[in-house]
Amino acid sequence: MSHKDSVAAGPVRGRTLFVGIAPQAFEPGDLPDGLTPEILAARIEAGQSALEEAGIDAEHCMIGKDPDEAEAMLREAFGRETFPLAMIGAGIRALVEHTLLFERIVNVLIELNPSIRLCFNTSPEDTINAIRRWTEG
Repeated sequence: MSHKDSVAAGPVRGRTLFVGIAPQAFEPGDLPDGLTPEILAARIEAGQSALEEAGIDAEHCMIGKDPDEAEAMLREAFGRETFPLAMIGAGIRALVEHTLLFERIVNVLIELNPSIRLCFNTSPEDTINAIRRWTEG
Protein backbone atom coordinates (compact mmCIF):
# COMPACT_ATOMS: atom_id res chain seq x y z
CA MET A 1 0.00 0.00 0.00
CA SER A 2 1.35 3.40 -0.97
CA HIS A 3 0.12 5.09 2.17
CA LYS A 4 1.47 2.62 4.76
CA ASP A 5 4.95 4.12 5.15
CA SER A 6 3.94 7.64 4.23
CA VAL A 7 2.98 10.66 6.27
CA ALA A 8 0.17 11.09 3.72
CA ALA A 9 -3.07 9.99 5.31
CA GLY A 10 -4.55 6.72 4.22
CA PRO A 11 -6.47 4.61 3.63
CA VAL A 12 -8.88 6.81 1.73
CA ARG A 13 -12.62 6.29 2.18
CA GLY A 14 -15.24 7.34 -0.34
CA ARG A 15 -15.85 7.39 -4.04
CA THR A 16 -12.94 7.45 -6.49
CA LEU A 17 -12.88 9.66 -9.58
CA PHE A 18 -11.32 7.88 -12.55
CA VAL A 19 -9.92 10.39 -15.04
CA GLY A 20 -9.00 9.05 -18.45
CA ILE A 21 -9.01 10.07 -22.07
CA ALA A 22 -12.12 8.84 -23.86
CA PRO A 23 -11.11 6.22 -26.42
CA GLN A 24 -12.94 8.06 -29.21
CA ALA A 25 -10.72 11.12 -28.60
CA PHE A 26 -7.71 9.28 -30.00
CA GLU A 27 -6.87 9.78 -33.66
CA PRO A 28 -5.45 7.04 -35.90
CA GLY A 29 -1.78 6.71 -35.03
CA ASP A 30 -2.18 8.08 -31.48
CA LEU A 31 -2.32 4.63 -29.92
CA PRO A 32 0.37 1.93 -29.91
CA ASP A 33 0.36 -0.61 -32.74
CA GLY A 34 -2.47 -3.09 -32.39
CA LEU A 35 -4.52 -0.87 -30.06
CA THR A 36 -7.64 0.73 -31.49
CA PRO A 37 -10.17 2.99 -29.77
CA GLU A 38 -12.59 0.04 -29.77
CA ILE A 39 -10.11 -2.28 -28.07
CA LEU A 40 -9.21 0.43 -25.56
CA ALA A 41 -12.90 1.02 -24.80
CA ALA A 42 -13.41 -2.70 -24.16
CA ARG A 43 -10.38 -2.80 -21.85
CA ILE A 44 -11.64 0.23 -19.90
CA GLU A 45 -15.10 -1.34 -19.61
CA ALA A 46 -13.56 -4.59 -18.32
CA GLY A 47 -11.59 -2.56 -15.75
CA GLN A 48 -14.77 -0.82 -14.64
CA SER A 49 -16.50 -4.19 -14.29
CA ALA A 50 -13.63 -5.44 -12.11
CA LEU A 51 -14.06 -2.38 -9.87
CA GLU A 52 -17.80 -2.99 -9.56
CA GLU A 53 -17.29 -6.69 -8.80
CA ALA A 54 -14.79 -5.73 -6.06
CA GLY A 55 -17.27 -3.28 -4.55
CA ILE A 56 -15.16 -0.22 -5.42
CA ASP A 57 -17.32 2.82 -6.12
CA ALA A 58 -15.75 4.87 -8.90
CA GLU A 59 -17.09 7.51 -11.24
CA HIS A 60 -15.55 7.63 -14.69
CA CYS A 61 -14.70 11.07 -16.04
CA MET A 62 -13.72 10.38 -19.62
CA ILE A 63 -12.20 13.54 -21.04
CA GLY A 64 -10.91 14.71 -24.38
CA LYS A 65 -7.40 16.01 -24.97
CA ASP A 66 -8.20 19.71 -24.56
CA PRO A 67 -7.07 21.00 -21.12
CA ASP A 68 -9.85 23.61 -20.91
CA GLU A 69 -12.56 21.02 -21.62
CA ALA A 70 -10.97 18.59 -19.18
CA GLU A 71 -10.95 21.24 -16.47
CA ALA A 72 -14.62 22.02 -17.08
CA MET A 73 -15.50 18.33 -16.80
CA LEU A 74 -13.57 17.97 -13.53
CA ARG A 75 -15.28 21.03 -12.09
CA GLU A 76 -18.65 19.60 -13.13
CA ALA A 77 -17.88 16.27 -11.43
CA PHE A 78 -16.80 18.03 -8.22
CA GLY A 79 -19.94 20.15 -8.39
CA ARG A 80 -21.88 16.94 -7.74
CA GLU A 81 -19.60 15.60 -4.99
CA THR A 82 -16.12 15.81 -3.51
CA PHE A 83 -13.84 12.90 -4.26
CA PRO A 84 -11.13 11.89 -1.78
CA LEU A 85 -9.18 9.93 -4.42
CA ALA A 86 -8.57 10.41 -8.12
CA MET A 87 -7.05 7.81 -10.40
CA ILE A 88 -5.37 9.38 -13.44
CA GLY A 89 -5.02 7.06 -16.40
CA ALA A 90 -1.76 6.18 -18.10
CA GLY A 91 -2.95 7.64 -21.42
CA ILE A 92 -2.82 11.07 -19.79
CA ARG A 93 0.53 10.66 -18.04
CA ALA A 94 2.53 8.41 -20.34
CA LEU A 95 2.35 10.37 -23.57
CA VAL A 96 4.59 13.44 -23.76
CA GLU A 97 2.06 15.29 -25.88
CA HIS A 98 -0.37 15.18 -22.93
CA THR A 99 1.98 16.86 -20.43
CA LEU A 100 -0.02 20.10 -20.30
CA LEU A 101 -3.25 18.14 -19.93
CA PHE A 102 -1.76 16.08 -17.08
CA GLU A 103 -0.42 19.21 -15.36
CA ARG A 104 -3.79 20.94 -15.59
CA ILE A 105 -5.65 17.91 -14.25
CA VAL A 106 -3.36 17.56 -11.23
CA ASN A 107 -3.57 21.24 -10.34
CA VAL A 108 -7.34 21.45 -10.77
CA LEU A 109 -7.87 18.33 -8.64
CA ILE A 110 -5.74 19.80 -5.86
CA GLU A 111 -7.60 23.11 -6.07
CA LEU A 112 -10.96 21.33 -5.88
CA ASN A 113 -9.91 19.15 -2.93
CA PRO A 114 -6.62 20.13 -1.27
CA SER A 115 -6.52 16.82 0.63
CA ILE A 116 -7.14 14.64 -2.43
CA ARG A 117 -4.96 11.61 -2.95
CA LEU A 118 -3.87 10.67 -6.46
CA CYS A 119 -3.15 7.22 -7.82
CA PHE A 120 -1.98 6.08 -11.22
CA ASN A 121 -2.50 2.99 -13.31
CA THR A 122 -0.30 1.65 -16.10
CA SER A 123 -3.18 0.07 -18.02
CA PRO A 124 -6.94 -0.38 -17.68
CA GLU A 125 -6.29 -3.84 -16.27
CA ASP A 126 -4.37 -2.58 -13.23
CA THR A 127 -6.71 0.29 -12.34
CA ILE A 128 -8.09 -1.79 -9.49
CA ASN A 129 -4.60 -2.22 -8.01
CA ALA A 130 -3.87 1.50 -8.26
CA ILE A 131 -7.06 2.32 -6.35
CA ARG A 132 -6.51 -0.40 -3.78
CA ARG A 133 -3.09 1.04 -2.92
CA TRP A 134 -4.91 4.00 -1.38
CA THR A 135 -8.18 2.48 -0.20
CA GLU A 136 -7.09 -0.60 1.68
CA GLY A 137 -5.59 -0.52 5.14
